[in-house]
Amino acid sequence: MPIDIIPLKTEMQARSNHLRNQGKTIGFVPTMGYLHEGHLSLMRLAKSMADTLVVSIFVNPTQFGPGEDLGAYPRDFERDQSLCRKEGVDMLFYPTASQMYGPRFQTFIALEQLPLHLCGISRPAFFRGVATVVTKLFNIVKPNTAIFGQKDYQQLRVIRQLVQDLDLDIQITSGPTVRESDGLAMSSRNAYLSASQRPSALTLYQALCQTRNRIENGLTDANALIQSAVSLVLSFPETAVDYIAICDPDTLEDIQTVDRPAIMALAVKVGKTRLIDNMML
Repeated sequence: MPIDIIPLKTEMQARSNHLRNQGKTIGFVPTMGYLHEGHLSLMRLAKSMADTLVVSIFVNPTQFGPGEDLGAYPRDFERDQSLCRKEGVDMLFYPTASQMYGPRFQTFIALEQLPLHLCGISRPAFFRGVATVVTKLFNIVKPNTAIFGQKDYQQLRVIRQLVQDLDLDIQITSGPTVRESDGLAMSSRNAYLSASQRPSALTLYQALCQTRNRIENGLTDANALIQSAVSLVLSFPETAVDYIAICDPDTLEDIQTVDRPAIMALAVKVGKTRLIDNMML
């Protein structure tokens, strides 16, 4: 099946308007490209929920801070296009930064509370960039439903809050974290890892599983669980902990005792590669 590649936001809006005027529903998966099985699983979910599947590929500059990997972020559009075609994607929205942000762009969306936790502490501009670009993409693609992965749990919470607060008429659906055979959460940034760094990268998932097992065995003190996870991660070479937290799934505020559902989230640098993962406890 051919896939329509749409570089212009005006054309994407026009195509979306035409579909919706025909009574067709649009399922949308926004990505930054360098696609992997995690992205593809979201596409399959979106395809099952809508008449038309739209995927965007846009490496969003406003969510990268100074010194982060914007220039080095992995890109392979030909491969991505081929994978989208195999998944039955109908339209691939592929704008440039100048298309998305004009020369006098000055409007951003910032949430007040959710970004004060987890990734937002060390990446203060990140969620402002995410909230802004996602809102723009929603206004351009005009989806009925949009699919996001649970691996980026804080991002998912930010987008759900955004949709709720701004009364956007879009259903947000989450897809489960997809893992490689050794347990490593799939991520485009895994391409940065060397073979020797792989065991260190696996400590994120190992720390989550260790914590879950200790809770099942009766340990509920969050600080003790976190310290044990930190010790595990740091026992491997080239690791540096950004954060390990156990928090409320809705507010992302730290909790002291795991006596109700909680989310454990962690960000760890392995060499120069920043990896994240999470698990519901």
